[in-house]
Amino acid sequence: MTTVVVEADGGSRGNPGPAGYGAVVFDADHRTVLAERQASIGRATNNVAEYKGLIAGLTAAAELGADEVHVRMDSKLVVEQMSGRWQVKHADMIPLAAQARELAGRFRSVDYTWIPRAENAHADRLANAAMDAAAEAMLDVASDTVARPVQVDARTENVTTPPVVPVPDPAVPASPGWTGAVGTPTRLLLLRHGQTSLSVERRYSGRGNPELTELGRDQAVAAARRLGARGGITAVLSSPLGRARETAAAAADALDLPVTVHDGLIETDFGDWEGLTFAEAARRDPELHRRWLGDTSVRPPNGESFDEVAKRIASVRDDLLTDYAGSTVLVVSHVTPIKTFLQMALESGPSLLYRLHLDLASLSIAEFYADGGSSVRLVNDTSHL
Repeated sequence: MTTVVVEADGGSRGNPGPAGYGAVVFDADHRTVLAERQASIGRATNNVAEYKGLIAGLTAAAELGADEVHVRMDSKLVVEQMSGRWQVKHADMIPLAAQARELAGRFRSVDYTWIPRAENAHADRLANAAMDAAAEAMLDVASDTVARPVQVDARTENVTTPPVVPVPDPAVPASPGWTGAVGTPTRLLLLRHGQTSLSVERRYSGRGNPELTELGRDQAVAAARRLGARGGITAVLSSPLGRARETAAAAADALDLPVTVHDGLIETDFGDWEGLTFAEAARRDPELHRRWLGDTSVRPPNGESFDEVAKRIASVRDDLLTDYAGSTVLVVSHVTPIKTFLQMALESGPSLLYRLHLDLASLSIAEFYADGGSSVRLVNDTSHL
């Protein structure tokens, strides 16, 4: 029996954008490279490119006459779908998954293992070279389009312009910028839930469980549409509270992913102030409320301090860096947890909690690196609404 190890990867600059894949086949000991594959595929999403990489790797393994294949990829989506644990719902992925399964059926056995991106460096290097080539090709086309002059039809005096090639939107640049961080970050897309009746009335809404309003559901759908078009998301995590879970479910459907509930993402416990407005809480407990506004160690009556929230969110961050290292994860939560993630990424003081505004259904992005570095790429973006 001939056993091989296939490692595959794919990616897109802009998602969708210039895309490519890479695949490498090793011998059973993972020491000798038996085959390499890489190709640019024009404009596509990360997920499409990753499936293309898997297909290329399985094809190469078949050409080598392998009987047993161990597939290793840093795409949890592809690994879980090919293992049969997650359904394939997205229209772009259904035919690719079917093609991959048909190829896998030619071998005596195939298994799939998720690995961190750092362990998939060979395939990642091939995929990045393919993406570079795709980007250069698209740039050449775009440059040619821009160089053509505006055309004027003198007979009708109508001005016509040549079609413009869409420029990929690099929603999240790959470079760590000025941080000096090394490696691939774990990227957290931090989405606040949609509107509820308590948020309309600007009341403290912590552990209570108000439903989304009609506008709140529309906001969740709008965010889902944006995230679904973006793609490249490995997992969807949510607070256990209904307003967050409903917002997360809309995005998960668009991404063809399940929702994983993490209890640590729950909102602050406002205790006896739950459901009160700012003014009502200040009248009820004037001295305590005043101290609470300036001291993160102070608890609302029978509630939770911001310091306790920070400790909880630090634990969640550590969980995500371990479970989804080098991946992009959608985190659907509440004001205080999201502010705390941003505070940790910026290494800023407690004043950020009181001065930063986050709109309903807003998106923020924080990145955390294995070497301890971090950066914030986006704050309170509501362009999808």
